[in-house]
Amino acid sequence: MPTDASHSTAFWTVAPGRGDLRREPLPAPGADEALVTTLYSGVSRGTESLVFHGRVPESQWQSMRAPLQVGYFNFPVKYGYASVGRVDQGPPELAGRTVFCLHPHQDRYVAPAAMLVPLPDGLPPARAVLGANMETAVNGLWDAGPRLGDRIAVLGAGVVGALTAWLAARIPGTRVTLCDIEPARADLAAALGLDFAAPAEAPADADLVVEASGAPDALATALGLAGYEATVLCLSWYGDAAVPLPLGEAFHSRRLRLLSSQVGGVSPARRARRTHAQRMATALELLTDPALEALISGESRFSDLPETMPRLTAPGSGALCHRIVYD
Repeated sequence: MPTDASHSTAFWTVAPGRGDLRREPLPAPGADEALVTTLYSGVSRGTESLVFHGRVPESQWQSMRAPLQVGYFNFPVKYGYASVGRVDQGPPELAGRTVFCLHPHQDRYVAPAAMLVPLPDGLPPARAVLGANMETAVNGLWDAGPRLGDRIAVLGAGVVGALTAWLAARIPGTRVTLCDIEPARADLAAALGLDFAAPAEAPADADLVVEASGAPDALATALGLAGYEATVLCLSWYGDAAVPLPLGEAFHSRRLRLLSSQVGGVSPARRARRTHAQRMATALELLTDPALEALISGESRFSDLPETMPRLTAPGSGALCHRIVYD
């Protein structure tokens, strides 16, 4: 699709399971804005999949808006939150820098300078597409508050689950098990230095169980793995799906704590001392470990995104983070 200095090309979801590339005007940046040329963006199978298939419930249309989303749920909408690019025009402290931005898939864009987070030394731009997923994992662990020596089970070896387990395993003395119904995810766990188990075979009596699979039935499994007075953290967002949950049985006698986490707000445990930008800077610093390349499961061109997105978000695709490359 042709472009010029006054236009850009963006990916729009226009109907359930269907997206188009659209050429649109590109405004000149204002005093507190910057012009960014995209190098990479990332697609993961969590919230973005629900948006692409029109599964955001109407009650959540406002709260689930991405920071720089254009359009409205359900369609048409320009949605995404994992863009890495070069600042071509903007404030002196950002000019020429490579930055992360919570922006939809688009080859060039103007964004508030305050939303652009420079990449730390040692983080390749291609790996920085994991920034939004790492931010979710950081916020979730701030919410859960794991402690030294904890026994931790993480259900769901997708990107967010794997990052959460990887972070938790770096707390001294913790015993962390990454769980998934797909045996092939054992290879991912091994690449990240984590123990792996099928959910039915995971160690019980956990101090903390994190549900990050996106499968409504998994939350009941998480409750079953939790020990007395343990915490179950729900990192999954199930969209419009009903969630069967056994809150009878042993839920009360074991005094379990069921906790939600949502990355749109900084965890109350850190809200007084961390801004959104500081949280993102922390997430990017944590991505410098080359082992995290294991979470990039594929790569394709931006021009192919209308054909690629349905395949990535289809049930059983097995995709982790898919990297989009811009020319």
